[in-house]
Amino acid sequence: MNEMVRTLEPFEIKDYLRLQLMPHFMCPGCGHGIALRALLWAVHELAIDKNKLAIVSGIGCSGRVGAYIDANTFHTTHGRPLAFATGLKLARPDLTVVVITGDGDCLAIGGNHLIHACRRNLDLTCLMLNNEVYGMTGGQVSPTTSANRLTTTTPGGNAEPTFDACKLAEAAGASFVGREVTRQAMALKNVIRDGIAHPGFSFIEAISDCTEIYGRKNDLGESPEMILSQKSDMRPEAFGNVADEPFRPNRLVTGILAKQARPEYGAAYRDYAVRVKSKPGRPR
Repeated sequence: MNEMVRTLEPFEIKDYLRLQLMPHFMCPGCGHGIALRALLWAVHELAIDKNKLAIVSGIGCSGRVGAYIDANTFHTTHGRPLAFATGLKLARPDLTVVVITGDGDCLAIGGNHLIHACRRNLDLTCLMLNNEVYGMTGGQVSPTTSANRLTTTTPGGNAEPTFDACKLAEAAGASFVGREVTRQAMALKNVIRDGIAHPGFSFIEAISDCTEIYGRKNDLGESPEMILSQKSDMRPEAFGNVADEPFRPNRLVTGILAKQARPEYGAAYRDYAVRVKSKPGRPR
């Protein structure tokens, strides 16, 4: 990765997209488009060569996002992008590897992979787009669906407690943990940029919105109402002029939540392999 940060150069998102795949499949007002722009903005500022950028994604709306990026893209099976990305980064440590995943893909079927990716601290960036629902596959409840919210599998309201994904990642050992809302696009870009630059496993939660599946079912308004109501996550007292009912009024903490220096797994593994190979009596 080029260490130069080109914050003053103009950013043209079309330079980083596969324009032949446009128009994109995302619904009008989907927060994932903002997250995609923030990611590519961060890549631009870090001056990462597209030939040295690998995007690994899983199944769901978040998984489809990676296909639009003009880089080395890998669309994997449900819940497994971190497992594939681990193998890729170990084989090609010269690549900048970013995983784009969703709350269901990452925390449900892929939850075990997340825990061990955090534990190992391989130099990957995991960008989890959290819209609280399985948007593309039918609108089912996810591990982050708020209490009492309606989904196709919770027609009477969600009775399960939710995961705090960032606390989970920090407890499992991720050396960089961040969270931001799509309403704050520049702040989200800054957290993603810092996470990619961090030499270790970075977990970043982007609070996104599913307007068509989740918003309509829960009467949360159109896209403007949903994205503006994100401020109630951080400042519940500022909610009154946005809509009738708070979306997630829990004084959500955003920004860089944890950052620590830990041995990076790829370098440690390669060093270990050299030491083992050099011991007398070991097979060559």
